[in-house]
Amino acid sequence: MTGVAQEIERLMTETMGVALPVGLKGWDGSHAGPVDGPQAVLRSPKALRRLLFKPGELGLARAYVCGDLDVEGDLTEALRRGGAAVRDAGTSGISAKTLLSGLGFGLRRGVLGPPPAPPAEEARLRGRFRDRAAISHHYDHGNDFYALVLDEHMAYSCAYFTADDPDYMLDDAQRDKLDLICEKLGLQEGMRLLDVGCGWGSLLLRAAEKYEVRAVGITLSAEQAEFVHARAKQRGLDHLVEVRLRDYRELPDTEDAGSFDAVASIEMGEHVGEDNYPRYTETLRTMLRPQGRLLLQQMSRGTNAPGGGAFIESYIAPDMTMRPLSATMAHLERAGLEIRDVQALREHYVQTVRAWQDTLEQRWDAVVAHSGERFARVWRLYLAGGALAFEENRMGVDQILAVRLDGEGRSGFGVGA
Repeated sequence: MTGVAQEIERLMTETMGVALPVGLKGWDGSHAGPVDGPQAVLRSPKALRRLLFKPGELGLARAYVCGDLDVEGDLTEALRRGGAAVRDAGTSGISAKTLLSGLGFGLRRGVLGPPPAPPAEEARLRGRFRDRAAISHHYDHGNDFYALVLDEHMAYSCAYFTADDPDYMLDDAQRDKLDLICEKLGLQEGMRLLDVGCGWGSLLLRAAEKYEVRAVGITLSAEQAEFVHARAKQRGLDHLVEVRLRDYRELPDTEDAGSFDAVASIEMGEHVGEDNYPRYTETLRTMLRPQGRLLLQQMSRGTNAPGGGAFIESYIAPDMTMRPLSATMAHLERAGLEIRDVQALREHYVQTVRAWQDTLEQRWDAVVAHSGERFARVWRLYLAGGALAFEENRMGVDQILAVRLDGEGRSGFGVGA
């Protein structure tokens, strides 16, 4: 009898006109497709059953997270080949029709059955505070987990690589990113900086330590706030660094409105949502004094690219809004901010994510012990797909420098600034 892998290969060829982009191993020991490069491994019929009920990206992701589907070899390369094959075929994914076009195949191989339950790691958001729940789903895994994956700065955003030296590491690139932001904001001793969505405080701490500014951050995560407080105290910076548990929508009603020399928001705007984005940009402007500067670092999608996708929205960043750069700039301008500079960092994110990938694999056992194998597999798939999205220009990331003009239209920038 023909093996599972050969039957699937035949079904794909006949119904999609697509050759297997990677090798395929069936749970019966059969093999089809290329013998070189990555090999997709179907551990059980449940992998195909998940695709039957959720054809395409989400079904594949569920199968991978649960271990019903595995990949031997380079996961990023497997995704690259698979994505190219789907695009060449002009289809949005591997459909249930493709895999189960022959009822006999499903019956013989035990594929037919009730829908498998989604993995517990999948987000389930409800209620009026779903934006807070979406942020909590991604960031509230504990400081210990993020310390395993991120660099010493605990910077969870695109770094800025300024050297190719093998001794130049992610820590160095994140430090250079933080300095780049501080320099664009024109920080000087005694100034006040607000970081909206401060994370683990990498920008607050760097700005206070090197530029001696009074730095205030807001976050919705009590764990992040505790981390920043502890690190600031450890470094003798607690007189300059303050973190508040606060929603950005509460800021305009505080006494600090209009008092900051500089405002930064680093890769938080993606989580705000399209409906809330005008309020977000208006808040950023409101917190600045006249001639105060804003530095927004934010991911984008191409004009004809979909951005995140079903896996990202279900497992990583629910409700994340990806828009073209031009649309984000239009929001800022409508809020009354003048755009002064835009710098694309897309290639830098490829290097950043690959550094996180390397760290995840090096510390795989520790990550599994901390968060479980399924969660670790979510992150393995997330990082592999993320690096590829930036590499293929389906996603980008940019630093946008803007200013709040004073009442006479002056920016505070000199000639050449």
